[in-house]
Amino acid sequence: MHKILLLLFAFTLSLFAQDKVEIYATSMQTQDNIVKANDGVSVVYKDYFLTAKKATYNRKSGDLELFGDVTVNNKGKSKILGSYARLNVAKKEKFFKPFYMLDLSSKVWMSADDGKMLSQDLEIKSGVVSGCNPLDPLWTMEFSSSDYNADSKWLNLYNMRLYISDIPVFYTPWFGYSLDTTRRTGLLKPSFGLSSTEGFFYEQPIYIAEQNWWDLEIDPQTRTTRGSGLYSTFRFVDSAVSQGKLKVGYFKEKNDYFLANNLVNDSHFGFNFNYNNSDVLNQWFHLDLAGQSGLYMDISNMNDVDYINLQSNQSINQSTATQILSRINIFYNTDDYYLGGYFKQYKDLTLENNDNTLQQLPTLQYHNYLDTFFKDHLFYSLDVKSHNIQRKINKKVVQTDINLPVTLQTNLFDEFLNLSYTANLYMQDSRFSGHEYDPTLHTKYNNGYTIKNYHTLSASTQLTKAYEDVTHVIDFSLTYTQNSFESKHGFYADNKDFCSNPANANTPECEFYNVTDVKNATQLNFIQYLYDSNGTQIFYHKLSQHILANSSKDKYGDLENELEYRISDSLSYYNDLFYNYNHGLFSKTMNQIRYNEDKISVALSHLYKDSFLEATPTTPRYTSYLTSDITYNYSKHYVYNASYNYDIELKQKKKLQFGFLYKKRCWEFGLQYAENNRPVLTNGGINSVYDKYIYFTIVLKPFMQANTNSSALAYKLPSNGQ
Repeated sequence: MHKILLLLFAFTLSLFAQDKVEIYATSMQTQDNIVKANDGVSVVYKDYFLTAKKATYNRKSGDLELFGDVTVNNKGKSKILGSYARLNVAKKEKFFKPFYMLDLSSKVWMSADDGKMLSQDLEIKSGVVSGCNPLDPLWTMEFSSSDYNADSKWLNLYNMRLYISDIPVFYTPWFGYSLDTTRRTGLLKPSFGLSSTEGFFYEQPIYIAEQNWWDLEIDPQTRTTRGSGLYSTFRFVDSAVSQGKLKVGYFKEKNDYFLANNLVNDSHFGFNFNYNNSDVLNQWFHLDLAGQSGLYMDISNMNDVDYINLQSNQSINQSTATQILSRINIFYNTDDYYLGGYFKQYKDLTLENNDNTLQQLPTLQYHNYLDTFFKDHLFYSLDVKSHNIQRKINKKVVQTDINLPVTLQTNLFDEFLNLSYTANLYMQDSRFSGHEYDPTLHTKYNNGYTIKNYHTLSASTQLTKAYEDVTHVIDFSLTYTQNSFESKHGFYADNKDFCSNPANANTPECEFYNVTDVKNATQLNFIQYLYDSNGTQIFYHKLSQHILANSSKDKYGDLENELEYRISDSLSYYNDLFYNYNHGLFSKTMNQIRYNEDKISVALSHLYKDSFLEATPTTPRYTSYLTSDITYNYSKHYVYNASYNYDIELKQKKKLQFGFLYKKRCWEFGLQYAENNRPVLTNGGINSVYDKYIYFTIVLKPFMQANTNSSALAYKLPSNGQ
């Protein structure tokens, strides 16, 4: 038998020369131009491994035919099954009847009457494709014809009908999909929605990826009652150390909706640009600097908040801010010093314009890292920041801060006690330009500077005690600050008494008074930890007290008590509490409890704050806010979730969401009910609209990805006339 195998092996080598084919079988017969192999036939051709019960080879036509339980394995990734297969190596043709293919990586299978493959292109007649169990598939896609490329792994289905069980739910004349994760141009999954006020929502993303260093996503959308728009995102990787993203958008309101909702703008537009480069100086300027450099850009602009609201029909995880911050940061860092430049621009979307909004364009910083005069004892550092605080109208200023601390430290009693003394020298200089806020106020902005010197004494100790199951660590520190010298000139002398009063913090004069007086005070901190035998923190507790010297009023700052306790592997509790002595009340409390195990996860938190200021219509004295969320894994198939946020002080529900997700290997289905507050700009100012949504989620794996944005349909319920 072994001789027969070897003879057949040599025979096939001579037949196909360049395209080597190896055929193995238990027995072989030859008659004229026909070679027959029987019993356990195996064929190896390039990356294909085929098996069958028997095979015949026609030396004249070059056809190799396989009969009975034919299997084809391609690189261990796909498997083709059938009762008959015909291969012609010279013509690079393959034919299977009936045809069944399974892609092992994606678990997608295809069944058809027959399939013909020429080189890497596979043509298939009418059949069915699915990612579910072939014995009882929950969903299938039937088609009249199909083609598939084994190299690109791109599958095209023509006249595709989608069935859920045996029920037809969707038809399209063409459906294309990649069976791997290679980026390629095409259509992404659409998004649907239905709103009682905005009408039917439809968004069809278009994805363009012609080169591997960039891609472009175009998201046209229409809301039949409200209007239509387009958002687009361009992503790029321009080097090994840098990447960026640009998003632009425009939405045009229909006139009826614009008038009925009293909107300020009948169109909404804006852009967001993000860029990050971790070696910008060497790359852009062709330098060979040894230090580290970096550039970070996050720039946004929009005409109103609806630019954010209209980006999608998903509001569950979307938050709308009424203030946006654009930033550009650039730095160069070495072991000895740091140079930085920071540009900050603020935009308040509740204002008609931001001509009077202060911007930092730019802030420049030089920092000399900690250095020593005497080994391990005398240290110093230097920090210089210059802020160019600009705006279009009214006063502007260039403020420069210089901070020079010199520290002497030592250890006593075999490092049992750590002592340090720091002499701090601080200066701020302000140079004003621009005109006065209001000439009738007779407000003067004289140039000026302030300089002060203060001293800090610190003593600390840390004790560690190991027990059989836990380790206990205690850290105690005492810090005393003594004001030594302070001198104010010009602007700082003119506004010292006025701006020292917190009630005047928002006045025109005090918005540039960016210094705080150093007061003689003591800071006491007591911290303790408990660790288990694996080094995991079980318990954390901190007590902190600030005490002012030579002060009869507000002598004691708020007492802080912070606690974190991991009660068990599943249960933890956190508390942060501030007690105000003058009022005899708690100024702030934060409580949070978490429970997390295999089946259920629960988080509850409550924040309470007391400002001790008289309440106004826009600024309440108290803050009391409750947040909660729960996730319950009922089984490997069912997951339930709910969340609830409530402002107790305003008696206002901020968020409500609950629903479930049913998961199987080849599909997911979810139903969510959500309520959410969002701001909207009207002619009456910024108003809050309370939206109510029902989200239907269906994911057909692997043709859709399971994530939070897989909603196929969202229905917006009527609420508050919106």
